[in-house]
Amino acid sequence: MTAHAELRAQLDALTTEAFRPDLAEIDRLPTLDIVRLMNAEDATVPAAVADRLPQIAAAVDAIAARMARGGRLLYAGAGTAGRMGVLDASECPPTFNTDPRQVVGLIAGGPTAMVRAVEGAEDSVALAAEDLTALDLTATDTVVGVSASGRTPYAIGAVEFARTRGALTVGLSCNAGSALAAAAEHGIEVVVGPEFLTGSTRLKAGTAQKLVLNLISTVTMIRLGKTYGNLMVDVRATNDKLRARSRRIVALATGAPEDEIEAALAATGGEVKNAVLVILGGVDGPTAAALLEETDGHLRAALTRAG
Repeated sequence: MTAHAELRAQLDALTTEAFRPDLAEIDRLPTLDIVRLMNAEDATVPAAVADRLPQIAAAVDAIAARMARGGRLLYAGAGTAGRMGVLDASECPPTFNTDPRQVVGLIAGGPTAMVRAVEGAEDSVALAAEDLTALDLTATDTVVGVSASGRTPYAIGAVEFARTRGALTVGLSCNAGSALAAAAEHGIEVVVGPEFLTGSTRLKAGTAQKLVLNLISTVTMIRLGKTYGNLMVDVRATNDKLRARSRRIVALATGAPEDEIEAALAATGGEVKNAVLVILGGVDGPTAAALLEETDGHLRAALTRAG
């Protein structure tokens, strides 16, 4: 069997590549009917994610434990899957005030592949190892391989290399019995079924990946004390909108009047979490910073000590 024939046989076995005869003439339908059909397909994705919540929660707890010891969260994928990882990683610094090196998205082919396909990059196991080596991967890190098919060499290569370094590994795919999930310590297989357009895994599979990565990063950050309830108290105020949001968060957390909020933010260099502690804990700025340092940034624990 030729290499192309073998690959075609692999694709034929994937549910994400399956052909839907009932959708074979959608191009002849009115636009509103097509939109309704596609929307109905998209609506099935959250249920597919819900079926894997126990596996996702187990992965989050393991990731949070590593990150609490100084580890990093690294996503690795190709094409849409890689772009989802880069997107999720890039949102962590402004949302949770993480160091840009703490959550990193790797895409096969490098930054260029974010906007233009880099031919052959996804087929390289060695490229994944090179990319992770360049980041000085350690045993405290976590590598999440992301691939709709679950067979992408770059994603599998990233997970396999990570295991040789003792790093925690997670494999996220959209097909059951995937090689990626089998290669990882935590396999998460969100089976979304055939795509609206045959094989176009930027659709339901891409949506599923976005939802799962949202869960992984957000709940991990909650576990690390990056929030206070459902408030983003570690938000980085880098523009006018975020500065206004910072003040609103302090107000929601404390119920304090505007002048007290402004004074607390001034005393803490604009740090929202510290300002909340100043108001609710009745401490000054330096004491708030010290308490948060002692409690690894967990505001509730710092408030207990301040009380």
